[in-house]
Amino acid sequence: MKRLLITFIALAVTQFAHAQSGYRIDFKIKNWKDTTVYLGSYYGENTVLRDTAKSKAGSFHFDGKTALPEGAYYLVLGKNKLFDFVVGKNKFFTIETTANPTDALKIEDYLKTIVVKNDEDNKLFFDNLHFIGQQSLEAEPLIKVLRDSTLTEDQKKDARASFSKINDRVMAYQNELIEKNPTTLTARLLKVTKQIEVPNPPKKADGSIDSTYQLKYYRQHFFDNLDLADEAMIRLPRPFYQEKVKEYLEKLFVPAPDSVMKAINGIVEKAKKNQDTYKYMVFNLMVMYQAPEIMGLDEVFVRLNDTYWATGEMNFWAAASIKKSMKDYADKIRTSMIGRTGANLIMQDQNLQPRSMYDIKNKYTILFIFDPDCGHCREETPKLVEFYNKSKTQYNFEVYAVSSDTSMVKMKNFMKEFKTPWITVNGPRTYLKEHYSKMYHSETTPTIYILDDKKKIIAKKLPVSKLDDFLSKQQKFEKMKKSQPAKGS
Repeated sequence: MKRLLITFIALAVTQFAHAQSGYRIDFKIKNWKDTTVYLGSYYGENTVLRDTAKSKAGSFHFDGKTALPEGAYYLVLGKNKLFDFVVGKNKFFTIETTANPTDALKIEDYLKTIVVKNDEDNKLFFDNLHFIGQQSLEAEPLIKVLRDSTLTEDQKKDARASFSKINDRVMAYQNELIEKNPTTLTARLLKVTKQIEVPNPPKKADGSIDSTYQLKYYRQHFFDNLDLADEAMIRLPRPFYQEKVKEYLEKLFVPAPDSVMKAINGIVEKAKKNQDTYKYMVFNLMVMYQAPEIMGLDEVFVRLNDTYWATGEMNFWAAASIKKSMKDYADKIRTSMIGRTGANLIMQDQNLQPRSMYDIKNKYTILFIFDPDCGHCREETPKLVEFYNKSKTQYNFEVYAVSSDTSMVKMKNFMKEFKTPWITVNGPRTYLKEHYSKMYHSETTPTIYILDDKKKIIAKKLPVSKLDDFLSKQQKFEKMKKSQPAKGS
């Protein structure tokens, strides 16, 4: 009898789960005419239209056999976004509201009259919006006072105190909502906006303060309010997931490939618990380090490719064409990363004579890859000529300029026009098997590399305006390094 009862319960649960699979969201909007309406969703920084419905006098619904993933969604009328709502664990609910009878695009009218049926998550979501709206109305005159540049700080004191009380009320309201409804999407959405409170550093036994304590604490607790394996967090109106990851990597770690990759591996491991967040995390990191602002961090792209793409880790979703694109770009960067020994270049100069870059014996070699027809090259070249004439002796460098155009005539005219005093060669007229672009990544022109006397790449893709500053700091660094005692001495 007991076994029969268990079987019956299991059957009932299966049938209920089947009956509740998929989704259906009903809408009833007063003052709407017959029209077409769309269901939109978010994905990182992008938006996607997911479904279409026909409204009959304001009544319509979206439904499907496959459940909608958790996240924020919105209605679209014509080409206009109306209002957001959330889809949490419950995929079957109703939203009723009233449109402005003369202007169906007035968002505030929808929000004022919204009623949610059969979904606690959306009730919390819209209750929070209503509360924020009420507090904002109270705060408006106070903000005007605080922004008034004609008032003294003493005259703003009362307004600042009142504004602080409003802010405290909002924080208290949202904290209580999060505490009482922790698993709802509304609570998780609000939680991710909360700042991590960092305690004061404790004193050491000798009475001194550990200066690294707060940074270590902040790193360790940075994602306390964001579950990196919660896929709903990549489907929010604001890309908090992406922003938090970017802030974590750019502000809390030394911008060097080793430290950045160590941090990345730690957060990717957390995201890996969910395939959607794993995919999203790794792909966005590739985008982030494809063309980083900080010199040398393109090596992170190469390491990401080798760790997560070349190993087959992304095979569960990535097509062969995507993997090939990642590999091809990584291989372009790989040969010319900072710290690598730069390949030699041997090409014909204006006299059709072979000129080898390795024949340059100066302390530094500036590799300048340009296109004679490139507008930016024509802007940068006069600056480089000026820098060359002024600073060549000071820094002991030579320029090896590679023209990317096949035309020798164009190259000669360019040299004549700008009176270039350095070695200039024609890139396509090479004595090497491989094209120079496979040895020095240069998809845009001009591209600059700096090599030391051993032809090790020490800088790349600097504008001419930064050359003086870089070489000055490099010389100071080398001088300081020489003055330090050798290890073990």
